[in-house]
Amino acid sequence: MSATATDLGIQETLKTLGIEAVNRGASTGGYWFNTRGAQIDSVSPVDGKIIASVSSATETEYEAIVLKAQEAYHYWRMVPAPKRGEVVRQLAEKIREKKQALGELVSYEMGKSLQEGLGEVQEMIDICDFAVGLSRQLYGLTMHSERAGHRMYEQYHPLGIVGIISAFNFPVAVWNWNTALAWVCGDVCIWKPSEKTPLTAIACQKLTQEVFEANGVPEGVSCLLIGDAEIGKLMSNDTRIPLISATGSTRMGKLVGEAVGKRLGRHLLELGGNNAVIITESADLKIVVPGAVFGAVGTAGQRCTSTRRLIIHESVYDKVRDAVVNAYGQLKIGNPLDQNNHVGPLIDKDAVKAYQNALIQVVEEGGKILVEGGVLSGEGYESGCYVKPAIAEAQNTFKIVQHETFAPVLYLMKYSGGVENAIAVQNGVPQGLSSAIMTNNLREAEAFLSQAGSDCGIANVNIGTSGAEIGGAFGGEKETGGGRESGSDAWKVYMRRQTNTINYTDSLPLAQGIKFDL
Repeated sequence: MSATATDLGIQETLKTLGIEAVNRGASTGGYWFNTRGAQIDSVSPVDGKIIASVSSATETEYEAIVLKAQEAYHYWRMVPAPKRGEVVRQLAEKIREKKQALGELVSYEMGKSLQEGLGEVQEMIDICDFAVGLSRQLYGLTMHSERAGHRMYEQYHPLGIVGIISAFNFPVAVWNWNTALAWVCGDVCIWKPSEKTPLTAIACQKLTQEVFEANGVPEGVSCLLIGDAEIGKLMSNDTRIPLISATGSTRMGKLVGEAVGKRLGRHLLELGGNNAVIITESADLKIVVPGAVFGAVGTAGQRCTSTRRLIIHESVYDKVRDAVVNAYGQLKIGNPLDQNNHVGPLIDKDAVKAYQNALIQVVEEGGKILVEGGVLSGEGYESGCYVKPAIAEAQNTFKIVQHETFAPVLYLMKYSGGVENAIAVQNGVPQGLSSAIMTNNLREAEAFLSQAGSDCGIANVNIGTSGAEIGGAFGGEKETGGGRESGSDAWKVYMRRQTNTINYTDSLPLAQGIKFDL
């Protein structure tokens, strides 16, 4: 592994995670292929330096990994679910041991603050803990049969191979959201991480490999394929992979959905968000400001749940606007490993261009800039990926507002009349991931949560749009894709449902009273 970034202790971090000598981008969980695909440089947006270079997987490695996964599945599905859960429990312990190092690598390779990086690793631990309990509760229902002497029930069986395509903004947690549940369900996993964050993926594979080998788990239960979109295409079109779980842009999700749909496979899509906070006249500013600001600038606006829009009642518009603008003046932008900073860099210069174009377009469409944006330069900003969080007054109908810009650009707009008018604005975008209302009015809160309220998969009252817990199912509607991951009964997507009827009599009555006498 060729490395040029020596500051920030990153080399020690890589050594702690056991990946200082790994430069291959394909693994079955016990074997690392001598990959000969294109070189992928992991460039830190923190300082613009190459952390390391990884050779990507080729179609040859892809084929070998799918065959190994198929072989492993036949073994893994027969391991009792609580024993599979015990392996996941041990993985959680391993992640706890390496939390600091893995959080640092997430922060340095992706650019989110160290606190957010550590928080993402904590999500991995939490979902493993959730999955351990789940391994003893993969339940089905028992139904009364209309036929005497019959018992009818349903049960769930594993699907097989689960293909995971993840995005750069949560380079480890989303993978584990899928794997922890899929593994206890009896599935095996093939992971294609974002090519922008290959090192965190290698670190996760190495940690998993240590635990699996210690427990005699065969190669193929946890597989890794680092590469570009071509690997994702192979997975999406492969009939041997019954489920594709893909996280990313709506554009990418449509391509995955089309490919998987053509072969009548299953897909779990977690795509774009265009999340809004409704602020009513009774809202408490003490929670409005921190909730809105963290939602808008956390992870430099690169969360799928980032707050993009504030929909503010006209009676409190000026007060809320001024308070949020004032809070932006207190933000500290810089190295995300420095815990005094609130905002780190965007992932790369393409993201910076999208940010700049959004600010140009909102003005062209008639918007007004309230907090000037711009790209930061000079000492500490050498990567060219640091930008100033910006605020603009806009209309919900603007084309740029209808579009998700993965950057810290916040649009303010006012509404008048009842909360139903604000809800109409909130729902008036193609995406439907996360939403929130700030109010002390019970009727407004209940209206927001009702059938005629928010059309998003996540709807919060008096908290922001960002920061979901693993206990609830995570996902959204409309162009967000309709998928659900993490808590609640999201485990069912990784399994196939089977209805069983048992006749314990010596006669054969038919359903619906049909007679068929011979």
